[in-house]
Amino acid sequence: MPIKLFISLGGLIASAWAYLFYQSWQMTHLPMSQMWMPPSQLVAWPLPELLGVFAMWAIMMAAMMLPSVLPMLNAFNRYCLSDPKASPWYSLYFGGSYLAVWIGFSAILTAMQWLFHGLAWLSPMMENKHTYLAATIFIIAGVYQFSSFKNACLQHCRTPFGYILNEWRPGKIGALQMGFKHGLSCLGCCWAQMLIMFAVGVMNLTGMILITGLVCLEKTSLIDAKKLSYSSGSLFLLWGIYWLFARP
Repeated sequence: MPIKLFISLGGLIASAWAYLFYQSWQMTHLPMSQMWMPPSQLVAWPLPELLGVFAMWAIMMAAMMLPSVLPMLNAFNRYCLSDPKASPWYSLYFGGSYLAVWIGFSAILTAMQWLFHGLAWLSPMMENKHTYLAATIFIIAGVYQFSSFKNACLQHCRTPFGYILNEWRPGKIGALQMGFKHGLSCLGCCWAQMLIMFAVGVMNLTGMILITGLVCLEKTSLIDAKKLSYSSGSLFLLWGIYWLFARP
């Protein structure tokens, strides 16, 4: 991968995480009067506030998902180097198209947060207030870890060179198409894990770090993919059951 592109990508990831840490710091240190509070009625949300929540989710998706795409980007770049008609800078188009999928998913997450605030299932601090919401999310995430579709998407993400060889398309448009298709597979693998942020608190840094670590582990570990998925799925199910029956 060109060193300038690598530095740019690393800077983007670092900036995204710095923003998340700053947002978390604000929520714990600023007085309530200086913080944004969601309107109590759905119709009362102005467009700038919706766009602000969307931007927050988009940055969160960039921070959590870009580290996991580095092996695929590296494989794509190496293939570009072996093709005299391809430019290593096509990696920029690949990565941008991949990220566009997760930015699109951020719109869905924004709509969910808007709804959950309107139902008073999230606090003004974006923390979960609804036991059954948290339990349902964990159970959905746990069950999905056992699904064949999840594991098919995960296998796709774990075989970068296989994907590049089978899906190679020339030129800038080809790079955009490949990045978008890989983004869709990655979304199919990880969407349920992202929903967990609604259960543990939207701006819960520990939750972000753990989910990011799990996503990267699933995609890069030498451990069998199904064993990883089934193990994490079992933990999610147990946590969901705990929310249902053990929490007051």
